[in-house]
Amino acid sequence: MSTEATYFLGAIAVGLGATLFMDVWALLLKGAFSIPLSNYCLVGRWLRYMPEGTFMHASIAAAAQKRSECAGGWIAHYIIGIVYALVLVGLVSGSWLARPTLLPAMLFGMGSVLVPYLVMQPSFGLGIAASRTPRPMQARLRSLMAHTAFGVGLYICAVGVSYVLRVHA
Repeated sequence: MSTEATYFLGAIAVGLGATLFMDVWALLLKGAFSIPLSNYCLVGRWLRYMPEGTFMHASIAAAAQKRSECAGGWIAHYIIGIVYALVLVGLVSGSWLARPTLLPAMLFGMGSVLVPYLVMQPSFGLGIAASRTPRPMQARLRSLMAHTAFGVGLYICAVGVSYVLRVHA
């Protein structure tokens, strides 16, 4: 297998693992501190409205439910995690997978919060950076915590991939 294919598959594994890490972290926070989980069904609903030409909602929660929105939202959540990992590896180079460092993963994970702040939350009717929610700062911090956990997951999973790359080299 070529080096590029190896890095591509490694980045996919890192994206899946980092997204799973973020979800497990969210479950731990829910159990320990009763912090509500993100509702990825709403992501699916948003995506399911797009073929109809609806990209912005006054309130995505008030929009009529769509068939398979929960499955679509969860699948999109993991695909997005994979795409983020591919972008990270593309930015820092595939060799990062062989010798991962924490800083790029953390900065990328934390920076990825700009997508929900500037795209998803406004499209859901929540305003830029959740400005239209009852507690915007709390919503912002929850998003930042989730994306920081994703960054940690990127690093941890890249360490695992680097081990596999060394063992099978």
